[in-house]
Amino acid sequence: MIQPPKHLESMLVPLKVLIVDDEPYMRKVIRTLLLSLGIKNVTEAADGVQGLEEIRTAAPDIVLLDWEMPGMNGNTFVRHVRSPKTFPRPGVPIIMLTGKSERKRVVEAVLIGVNEYLLKPVSSQALLTRIIAVVAKPRPIVQIGDYYGPEPRKMNTYKPESDVGHTLTMV
Repeated sequence: MIQPPKHLESMLVPLKVLIVDDEPYMRKVIRTLLLSLGIKNVTEAADGVQGLEEIRTAAPDIVLLDWEMPGMNGNTFVRHVRSPKTFPRPGVPIIMLTGKSERKRVVEAVLIGVNEYLLKPVSSQALLTRIIAVVAKPRPIVQIGDYYGPEPRKMNTYKPESDVGHTLTMV
C-alpha cells in the first residue's frame, strides 16, 4: 500500500467517497484501499439505483463506479447523474473502475462524462493519482450540446495500460 504525501493528507481525510459496485468483495477491496489512503468517510451501494440515492442523500465528493452491474450499468448511471435539469448533483466527479480496457469503452466513458477511468484490479497508487486529479486539479464542468461533464481532454492522451507499474510523482 502507498501512503499519500503528507501535504495531501489534509485534502484526502475529509473526502466523502461513494463506491457503487455489485460485487461485495470488490467494494471491500476498494474500501480497504481508500482507508489506507486516509479516506475514512466511505459509503457503498450495491447497484446503480441505490448509488443514485446515495448521491442525493450522502452528497459524496467522489463516486467510484463499476461499469458492469445488473439492472443499471455504469453507462446508464452516469447518464442519470450528468443530467443537470433532473439530477441534484450532476457535477460530482466519477471515476469508472472496470475490467474493460477496450478503447471503445474508454471513448464511451469520456463521451458520457466520466472524469477518470481505471482498470481493475486497481492499485492504491493509481487510485490515489485519479483521486488527486479530480480533487486537486478538477477539470471544469461544461455543457457542450447534449454533453454535460468534465471538460474533455484529447483522447490520445489516455492509455489504460499506463496504470500498470505507474509510479506516483508529486510536484
